[in-house]
Amino acid sequence: MDLMKIDTTSRSLSLDPRDRAFFCNPYPIYRQLRESVPVFKWEEYGYWCFSRHEDVSALLRDRRFGRQILHVMTRDELGWSEIPERLKPFYDVEQHSLLETEPPVHTRLRGLVNRAFLSRTVERLKPRIAQLTHELIDGFAETREVELLEAFATPIPITIIAELLGVPVEEGPRLLSWSHDMVAMYQARRDAEVERKAVEATLAFSSFMRRHVQARRLSPGDDLLSQLIAAEAEGKSLSEDELITTAILLLNAGHEASVHAIGNGVKALIEEGQARSGLGEGHVEELLRFDAPLHLFTRYALEDVEFNGLKLKKGETVGLLLGAANRDPARFPEPDRFDPARTPNPHVSFGAGIHFCVGAPLARLELNVALPILFERLPGLKLARPPSHRDAYHFHGLERLDLVW
Repeated sequence: MDLMKIDTTSRSLSLDPRDRAFFCNPYPIYRQLRESVPVFKWEEYGYWCFSRHEDVSALLRDRRFGRQILHVMTRDELGWSEIPERLKPFYDVEQHSLLETEPPVHTRLRGLVNRAFLSRTVERLKPRIAQLTHELIDGFAETREVELLEAFATPIPITIIAELLGVPVEEGPRLLSWSHDMVAMYQARRDAEVERKAVEATLAFSSFMRRHVQARRLSPGDDLLSQLIAAEAEGKSLSEDELITTAILLLNAGHEASVHAIGNGVKALIEEGQARSGLGEGHVEELLRFDAPLHLFTRYALEDVEFNGLKLKKGETVGLLLGAANRDPARFPEPDRFDPARTPNPHVSFGAGIHFCVGAPLARLELNVALPILFERLPGLKLARPPSHRDAYHFHGLERLDLVW
């Protein structure tokens, strides 16, 4: 059976995002789509998708589209059924998320957290990231083999974001478990069991954060949670529910993509013959373009819109294929070639517009500090076996990365 079916007349695509051949290596499919139907209706998702860099970049910035729709349309107008009672705890938290809101709410929330993630602010974390990187490598350097995701790629971002936010680092395993269960709601493999675990994780995570907010109220520290509590106390329009959701989002987003940026990055550097000391910022930017951890970002049409000849009704969802846009030859010459000297490198791995990833400076710093140390400390690093990818589209990452040296 063919992996996908393209109908160029109706501009439709039938492709199971859970097909292993696709989620392990989606780039050949993206190339076919860009060449035959760069704008297409993905039948399995039910909405129009865009694969060219020009379109994706423009739509990320187009204010006629947004992440939120219920501020301009009712569920009835959208033809949506009511949220089942069993899922309300999850969506009650999500509705306050910085990622799911539009101005003016988004502007207010982003303004409160943005200062903590400015490049000049996160730069002070550089010595801590380096120290942590060395400590982790010390833990496995003598073994001559390692599963890198668990031993290295995961602990770095979860430790740094926990310390930045002001929650106990030793709670990392629980935070990771809750985060994975919540994020699974946005993956192609969602089912009743995924939904049940997401709700349980949401309730547990919310309870955990409320306890720590209460503790920080009594004993403020030099951390982001204390800053958010102070903003709430000063009447800067941050409710406790928004505070809890913001903290959960930062913990979730602060590690989920970074773990896979590190894993995908190390895999690419080894496979592309770049596994050596002397890695620079050009390598990191090219890694982010070459094999991004997020491949699909959705938005709603906030009004009736015509975009490049496609008429969209208010409330329709559009899918932006970030992974495909990053390999568009119209923007990136020889896009399947890994080129750390590529300039400019306007990849869309962090999004663009008002929803540009607030944590991008931190993610870049972690990669720029950790990867050079890894390859300097462990020369001769190579794959022990072919890496396996997660069944988790539209996230793109590895299940395991087994290395030897």
